[in-house]
Formats: sequence, structure tokens, C-alpha cells
Amino acid sequence: MRLVYVVPRYGLEVVGGAETAARNLAERLVAARGWEVEVLTTCAADAMTWANQYDPGEVEINGVRVRRFLSEAGRDPGFHPYSGALLAAGPANATTEDADRWIDLQGPVCSQLIGAIRDSPADLIAFYPYLYHPTVRGLPLVADRSVFHPATHDEPPLRLPVFGPVFQAASALVFQTYGERRLAHRLFPVAATPQIVLGLGVDEVDEEVGPAPAPVARGTTVRDRFGLGERPYLISVARYLDDHKGTDLLWSYFREYKARRPGPLALVLVGQVVKEPDPDPDVVSAGMADDETKWALLRESAALVSASAFEAFSLAVVEGWTADSAVIVNGHCEATLEHAQRSGGGLWYEDYPSFEAAVDRLLHEPGLRDELVARGRRYVDDNFRWDRIIGRYGEFLEKVMLRRG
Repeated sequence: MRLVYVVPRYGLEVVGGAETAARNLAERLVAARGWEVEVLTTCAADAMTWANQYDPGEVEINGVRVRRFLSEAGRDPGFHPYSGALLAAGPANATTEDADRWIDLQGPVCSQLIGAIRDSPADLIAFYPYLYHPTVRGLPLVADRSVFHPATHDEPPLRLPVFGPVFQAASALVFQTYGERRLAHRLFPVAATPQIVLGLGVDEVDEEVGPAPAPVARGTTVRDRFGLGERPYLISVARYLDDHKGTDLLWSYFREYKARRPGPLALVLVGQVVKEPDPDPDVVSAGMADDETKWALLRESAALVSASAFEAFSLAVVEGWTADSAVIVNGHCEATLEHAQRSGGGLWYEDYPSFEAAVDRLLHEPGLRDELVARGRRYVDDNFRWDRIIGRYGEFLEKVMLRRG
């Protein structure tokens, strides 16, 4: 099979949920099935600006042919003011012209990429995610062989009138959670479209990373490196740590918890911190961490806290269970709440009192943490190991291609 992925940015250095998911699927289909897989993308690496960073042209990354094209326009400086006003007025009130302008201002606008999509001889063309210009402008051009990975959560832009036609044009839909599928069915008439709830995959943790403390520098452990000593700590892992990811609220809840429950508990933040918290001896900002450091920090944590209310899947939650960490999620996030409830392995909070109760239970209820971790790992093993994901996904794509005749 010849399969193409269309993503706004792509590369080993690119950090992002949709981008990482697309890269993993592409590489693993090549390795497991021997398919001819290509990626069509822009030269951007930064999703905030879409500035051309990579050289245009063709490269091969882990067996996948990647073709990058220069964008004519990145994210217009006027996008955020325009978007704020448009969404504040209510996305349902926006005209098609308003929504088209929103897409064009957000970018990345790349006519060469759109042309390559139109001219591709691939059997199937997969688009990932829903939100950006290449998907909105490209998918309708190849609707009869399109596979749409929308990666949605319930957010105002989803209700702009430009997205309904994209969902309805797709020949197949791939969802990450049952909640995402329910959301799409509520908003768009896509129940008859071939579809699968797939999720994302995760590997077993390498034994070299193994049970912490793992060596991260000569003569030190991850605890030494970040000055944690023997303190228990909560950990939050995200691409960007900002208010959109719930980090500000997590900081405030954690500080209130420490005021009410003085003691050694710390909070470790892993990711690019957009707005640093006020200096606090109990809050450790680890910044962007390599895999060895991330897994070691997860292994040693009392719990991973997924603070975002806006996640389409949250690979961090699945990785937390894989690393034998307990998991606490924001109960306002449908995707992570689904993980917690389906697995029976997570706790959740909706306000400060429920946050305090969840942390208290994990720290002080004998046996609870081990029981939750065991349930979470079983859930991951049953649903999100890569061999299972690729097997189900490959079979689904073959059926989609057969339907085309």
C-alpha cells in the first residue's frame, strides 16, 4: 500500500501530540507492514509561528520519505486578535467567510503542499490534525481516498463552519478516544463514515531506564539532579506548561494544598514553561527533558497530574501508568477522564476540594497507589501497546482501501 500523511510540521525534533503520533504511525507501518509511506509537510518546526526552519526538499527519516515545502505565510500577527474576537462572539455566529479568514490567518499557508496533496498517487492520504490550513484546504481535494485523524477535543474553533465540510468529506475517520467519537457524532453527520477508535501507542519502558533512581549523569540520580532528595513529589508533563494546559490552576491548587498540608511534598514540572511560577522551594521546573530523564522522574513520582482540560488523548497519562506512576487527571477533560474511568486506575479532580482529596488518598491510603497503578498498566497493555495499535490500524486501512474498489 502507498500511504501519505499530511501534517503541518514533521521531524525528530518536533514536539507535539499529533505530530508525534503521525510520525510513530508512519514509521511503524513501514517496519511492521513494509508499506510505502510518505509525509507531505511544510518547512516549519514551531507551531506558534510556522516559520520556515527546515530546508525544502526530500529527506528520509527512519524509513519514511518526507517532502517539505516552503510556506508563503506562517501565523499572521493579526490572527490572535481576530480569533479572540470571532470566538468570543460565538463560533456558531461566524460566517463561512469569517471562518475561511480564520484558517488563512492561522496558517501555515503553503500552496506547494496543497498541490502535492492534489497530485499524490497514493492509495490513501491521511490528514492529522483537524485544526490547520493543510487539512482544511487539502482533504477535500482527495476526499475519496482521505483518512482523517481529527485529534479533537471540545473547544470553540471546532464549531466554526469551515470544519463541518471537512469531517463530512472524509472517507474514513480515526479517533483517539470514545469521547472524541461522541463529540464528532454530536456535531457532524458522520455516523455512517467508516471509523475506528484507535488511541495512541506506547512502548514498554527500557530496562536501562528501569525502576528509578536511574543514572542521568555520572555519579548522580534524577533526584540528585533536581535537588529532590527523598521528598515525595507530583509531576506534570506537557509540551507547553501554561494556562491552556491547566498549569496555572495546578500551581494554585498545589500551593493551597501545601498551606493546608505542610510537609515535604514537591511539584515537578516537565516541559517548556511558558510562564514561570513565582519562586517556590517546593516547585521544581525541570524544563524540556530527554526520554531517560522523563521516565526516571515518572518512576519516582507519587503521581502524574494531567492538569489540562483540553486533551484529545494525553499520551502522558498512558506513559505514567507504563512507568508505574499513579495518575490524577482534570475531571473536566473528557479524554483523560475516560482513561481514568475505563481503567479504574486513575483519580480525578474538578475543583480544589476534590484535588486535595485525591492527593490525600494517594499519599495516605495504604495500598491504593499500587492498586491504581496495576489497573492502569493492565488498561495500557490491553489497549495501547504498539503491536496491538499497528495491527488494528493496518487492518482498518486495508478495509478502507478495499471499499474504494
